[in-house]
Amino acid sequence: MRRGGRGGTSPSTRAIRAPLLAVLTATLTLAGCTTHNSRPAHDASSASPGSPSPQVTSDIDLCVSIVVHWSREVLDGRGYGDYQSMGMSGGQYDILREVVDAGRAALRKGTTTPDTVGALMERQARERCAARYRDGRPTEGPWR
Repeated sequence: MRRGGRGGTSPSTRAIRAPLLAVLTATLTLAGCTTHNSRPAHDASSASPGSPSPQVTSDIDLCVSIVVHWSREVLDGRGYGDYQSMGMSGGQYDILREVVDAGRAALRKGTTTPDTVGALMERQARERCAARYRDGRPTEGPWR
């Protein structure tokens, strides 16, 4: 047997639910949570004029950064991984292998220091990444 009439809830339960729902809605709104139809609490247009704008990393700089990072890891003996697990495209991985080969060759000569090899690898990574992204996108296929 049902109690309280409508929907199986008592009047006291309904009386508690309405204020609870109002408090929950207010809390979510203050926390910046929005529904799909509402405007976000913080958007770029509301930033103060004196606040710094976000910086965008160019494709070339991103390529150089990732190739230099992994080339140092490889030369330090931490080895290669799958290019995708390294966060690289196939073309960036090709650049990595070329840069590492050049670094190893320089170290075999014995006339360079690890700092010199690092500078050599960074220079070669920059040259190769610049050539790869010279038109603003990879020169071949979607994963190249």
